[in-house]
Amino acid sequence: MQTTWTETLAEFLRSEPGVGAVRIDAGARRVQVATLGPVDVESLRERLADTLAAIEDELSFGAADGAAAPAGFTLTREGDVVQLSGPACDTAPKFWRWREYEWPEGGAHEEAEHEAEDWRELAAFAGACGVLGLAGWSVKLAGVGPAWLAPTLGGAALVAGAWDAAKDSWENLRRAKLDIHFLMLSVAVGATLIGAWGEAVLLLFLFSASGAMEAYADERTHREVDSLLKAAPKQATLVERGGRERVVAVEEVGIGDLVRVRPGEAFCADGVVEAGESGADESALTGESVPVEKAKGDQVFSGTINVGGTLDWRVARLPAESTLQKIIRLIHGAQRLRAPSQRFTDKFGTGYTWLVLGVCAVMYLVWWLALGLEPWRGTEEAPSAFYRAMTLLVVMSPCALVLSIPSAILAAIAWGARRGVLFRGGAAVEKLAEVNVIALDKTGTLTTGELVVEAYESFPPGRERELMELAYALEARSEHPLARAIVRDARARGLPELAVEGFVSMTGQGVRGRVGGATVMLGRRELLEKGPLKGWAEKLPPSAAEFAEVWVVGPDFLGRVLLRDAIRRESAPVLAALRREGLRTVMLTGDRRATAEAVGAELGVDEVRAGLSPAEKVRAVTALKDGGARRVAMVGDGVNDAPCLAAADVAIAMGARGSDAALEQAEIVLMHDRIENVLAAFELSRRARAVIRQNLTISLGVVVVMAAASAAGLVPLGVGVLAHEGSTVLVCLNSLRLLGGGRRRRGAAE
Repeated sequence: MQTTWTETLAEFLRSEPGVGAVRIDAGARRVQVATLGPVDVESLRERLADTLAAIEDELSFGAADGAAAPAGFTLTREGDVVQLSGPACDTAPKFWRWREYEWPEGGAHEEAEHEAEDWRELAAFAGACGVLGLAGWSVKLAGVGPAWLAPTLGGAALVAGAWDAAKDSWENLRRAKLDIHFLMLSVAVGATLIGAWGEAVLLLFLFSASGAMEAYADERTHREVDSLLKAAPKQATLVERGGRERVVAVEEVGIGDLVRVRPGEAFCADGVVEAGESGADESALTGESVPVEKAKGDQVFSGTINVGGTLDWRVARLPAESTLQKIIRLIHGAQRLRAPSQRFTDKFGTGYTWLVLGVCAVMYLVWWLALGLEPWRGTEEAPSAFYRAMTLLVVMSPCALVLSIPSAILAAIAWGARRGVLFRGGAAVEKLAEVNVIALDKTGTLTTGELVVEAYESFPPGRERELMELAYALEARSEHPLARAIVRDARARGLPELAVEGFVSMTGQGVRGRVGGATVMLGRRELLEKGPLKGWAEKLPPSAAEFAEVWVVGPDFLGRVLLRDAIRRESAPVLAALRREGLRTVMLTGDRRATAEAVGAELGVDEVRAGLSPAEKVRAVTALKDGGARRVAMVGDGVNDAPCLAAADVAIAMGARGSDAALEQAEIVLMHDRIENVLAAFELSRRARAVIRQNLTISLGVVVVMAAASAAGLVPLGVGVLAHEGSTVLVCLNSLRLLGGGRRRRGAAE
């Protein structure tokens, strides 16, 4: 009887007395282990990796849905996360320490396959084929040396050139599958049999060289992504009580731990600075080359580098839940997903191979039986039917066509990943280029989601500085978002922090304290409307719809602070650039209409739809599609945006502050909340679509033209070889252009 994944996992827990439970999210490729007491981290990692490798297929294909826990174990589910807990007393879970472990990537077969595709190895075989073939041709042409030398050099060249193709063809033949490698070997063998070994060597040299070029392009693409993996640190320095330092593995870092990072070291998780001032190189996540200043209260992100002084920071997310790990998981998912047109070419290869073989066989019979050509041996003036069939076989081989789309898609995904634009699969790259309407959420997308102080108003006028100091003194002791904005503004102005006595927080209303011996209150307008100032307060001018207000009341003093959600400075130029590209921009928000229209007018949005519930946002996105006549992309970040992201043709989420629900629905993720990357993603998508079209034109054009010329007997085998392999190399080089980026269109946000 076959062992289930729960039984395998239970056996792992039985063999590890220090492990109480295992929590797995197979879709996100995350695993957590609950330990009790000291454990051997490295040994546990190895045994866990073996266990996950044994059950990964079951988890990936939904077997977890109907699984039952073995006797004595407890199986719980929360969404896509499953947890198996071993027998334990009721108090044990309170003392568990959850540790994050990396999901094992690939097995021995995948590693061997990757090694086989090393471009350096392929280039060495191609070089050997070229050198040996040229030497054999030179010896034959010069007529020097023994008679066996030229054929021997030619044979060695054929072996070197055919080595990699023969290995791939053998693996495919064992699975009863034919591919383009089989076609190339067939042509090489056929050309050798009719004495055209020079053409056979040329074919295999160019074929192996183009294979090396393809492998180089693939490695270059993955190297762009792998640099993110290398950015993840393996150790962290914890600061314990008394200031004592302890170096631990990253897996042992928990939420709330205080970590110290010195100049040149990387942050191991996302967190908030508690002490010190420095700068962080965040180029690995955002592409921004200028270090970002960090001081107390600022966020730091996993994988970024500390380039200034020493910082002490508090962990806000476990390393496996950090911004960097989000990127890595999304990229891994993107590389497994394929674009619709890419899937077509994948299926196209085998069927087309049989078609080519059939056409060449038929044409061989036509040339031999209908046109009377020599079936086997011919002359330079009158090539044989078999020679012409081999030429036709070469020019109709779909090497360039099969590479046209995946090479461009992978290059586009890699370019985006290095610049904070994560495409979750090739379909997103293709679909974004077709979009003509972009709908955007307001808060957290077009705005930062952080309040900023806009103005201070005192009644009577002229006492604004006193208002600033009193507001700062009271709000310095509060953690409310309004308070953080006021404190940030006061510190930026260099205001002194006045002493406060008898500080009291009045739930739902505000705060109260004594400043300079006088009682001062700070809070909402309701503070005034319930006290002796009620009649006078009703006459006070209301604030504009886009502002939030905080009132400060003293014995002989009254004033208010006006705050608003800060608009991203990049939003307006990005929207202007999108309009120049022919896209219609629409703001969808749950805010009041007056607030939304004020922001929309400032940014130049084409249309504003305000006061929308999540369901109404979905209906708005559906209406914008106009029955499929228009393609709509939706940009959002919150839980309430997830439904309309799912309804859009292309879903784009803000990655750093985006909710898990929004990220789950997104096909494109903008890491680090850079709104200008919407424009970068759109431009990249259009460039990738243009490259794909160019590749298809090149590959199909060469096949059609050369096939017609070969059928008419106008193309010798050598020319067919050059045309076929030349188009393959050209397609690879054309796709590599996407890795170099592109000139930013005039007017785009910088």
